[in-house]
Amino acid sequence: MDWIEWFGEHFIGMFNAGGEQFMNLLTGIVPTLVVLLTFTYALIKFIGEERVTKAIRFTSKYALLRYTLMPILSILLLTNPMAYTFGRFVEERQKPAFFDSLVSFLHPVTALFPYANAGELFVYLGIANGLTQAGYSTSELAVRFFLVGILVMLIRGLLTEQITKYLMKRM
Repeated sequence: MDWIEWFGEHFIGMFNAGGEQFMNLLTGIVPTLVVLLTFTYALIKFIGEERVTKAIRFTSKYALLRYTLMPILSILLLTNPMAYTFGRFVEERQKPAFFDSLVSFLHPVTALFPYANAGELFVYLGIANGLTQAGYSTSELAVRFFLVGILVMLIRGLLTEQITKYLMKRM
């Protein structure tokens, strides 16, 4: 009968641990997410949606901005998965590259702006927890993730645009 008692304790223990983790999120990161999201939407309202749209159209004209600033703005302003709708501002032949650029930035943005892609938050928090236990700063990690993410999305955007051009010529 010892195994039944062990199973009962550990089975309910799994749910107790899940409840504790939920409360940690509810009292820790969730209020921060709500405030960041509110700030972002308030900023759009203050600036004006028309001006924001005009600025995004401008960024779509230049490759450097199209594969750096434009994906950053789309993720920060609309979050995942709505960020993909910024693809309407780029030409049809540039859409695969914009999508590739945007998707490659969904994880790095989470470190500094957790509301932007909440699905990736658990990955980052797992890495950050390991660093914290090892005695390292998570702030430095967040900034490095963000900066490397910008470089990676630029490279992927430019490369995918060239591949798309090549494939379109073959057709």
